[in-house]
Amino acid sequence: MPQAGRRSNPAGARKSRAGRPPRDVAAAQAPLEHSLLLTATLCLLAFGVVMVYSSSSASTLLQGHGSGTGYLVKFVVYGALGLLVMRVLARDGIARVQSLVAPLLAVSFVLVLAVHVPHVGVTVNGARRWLGSGPFQFQPSELLKLALVLYGATLLARRPARVHDLRELSKPLLAVVGAACLLVATQPDLGTAMVIAFTTCALLVAAGIPLRNLAIIGGSALAVVAIYAIARPYARARLTSFLDPWAHASGSGFQAVQGQIAIGSGGLFGVGPGESVQKIFYLPEAHTDFILAVIGEELGVVGVSALLFLYGLIAYAGLRAAKAARSLHSALVAVGMTSLIVSQALLNVFAVLGLAPLTGVPLPFVSYGSSSLIVTLAAMGLLLNVASGGTAHVRAVAPARRRRTHAVSARTARPARAEERAERRVGDASPREPARWNGERSPEEDRDRRRGNGRARGAGARGGRRAAR
Repeated sequence: MPQAGRRSNPAGARKSRAGRPPRDVAAAQAPLEHSLLLTATLCLLAFGVVMVYSSSSASTLLQGHGSGTGYLVKFVVYGALGLLVMRVLARDGIARVQSLVAPLLAVSFVLVLAVHVPHVGVTVNGARRWLGSGPFQFQPSELLKLALVLYGATLLARRPARVHDLRELSKPLLAVVGAACLLVATQPDLGTAMVIAFTTCALLVAAGIPLRNLAIIGGSALAVVAIYAIARPYARARLTSFLDPWAHASGSGFQAVQGQIAIGSGGLFGVGPGESVQKIFYLPEAHTDFILAVIGEELGVVGVSALLFLYGLIAYAGLRAAKAARSLHSALVAVGMTSLIVSQALLNVFAVLGLAPLTGVPLPFVSYGSSSLIVTLAAMGLLLNVASGGTAHVRAVAPARRRRTHAVSARTARPARAEERAERRVGDASPREPARWNGERSPEEDRDRRRGNGRARGAGARGGRRAAR
């Protein structure tokens, strides 16, 4: 009876004195990967606020463009807008955008095509990548990256078997991705095209593509890139300066050389926050593409390692969220968004360190950039939605034969399930079914007893016949 008294109010026992849910329930509501992703994102944004101000304030003052806080204020405004988008998408983003994938992809293609129209696209530093005027400019290729990930995840989740047939895979997916890469590369924007290619490759691997098909796709893509690099002077100059930047230190390799000098000057612990020299006189675009060089000079190897650790945390938590996803579509979205962020970060890091050609790709969450920051935070919002247990209710459709097989197996499994339910009911200590607890036999014992009596009667009858003979 005392035990029954303790169990009479289990719901009240699990509540705290203040009427709040216990800590274990609150922890269950926020999985580990969700907390890791959110923590890494906020830390990177804080890192970006400090470094954008440090890398842009001195040069802005020397050029007479204000008090030195212009880029900092814009970064904070765009970051706040991006955080709002991330918050909305983190709640039920996958369910919201599921019906908007096709319109989003079409609008993205139209905007990227509009960039190539004269007097419509905005040219900056020899590249035509933006739309808009003055301080309000938008880069459509950033939106196109997000739309392609959602499109690829939806397509592969509806028919996962298409990865085994290159013809079926190339008609809808690879053709669309190839057209997007071609449009982006002709802006020219090789970095975004490479990010799209790497993200698509990650989606195909997560969908289970055979290695033979993946090798064929990768070889074809490398051949196209080589032909494009040879035919386009811009791409050829980037490639030659990557192979030997010091031989082109006064030309196409100037930015790469200055970035390596900045990182080498930082040493282990750096020269101190705000004390960089390269960012003032020698390093162009220090607050965008080459902000990692400023971090390496001011904070040293320790600062760069901390930054890489945060991106590694995003990669670990994102893949962990994909593994625990409730549907194939959610898993593919998690893989796509994780690879979108991590591949862009690695491409920027490799370019600054001299391990990859200069691509003009910003460092996610850290570099200054309006459209890049907002779209990256939107991608993180979708990833957080998957990490918190959200699902888009998209599942693969089984073939007709498999459906019939499943139906037959379900019909044959019904009696077994009924017996299991009966056993559970018999095993419960319920006042309505006291047979088990009143010394009576269970249905299984009765069945075994009847079978035993039947065998005994049969054996007796056979013995009687033998005796009569």
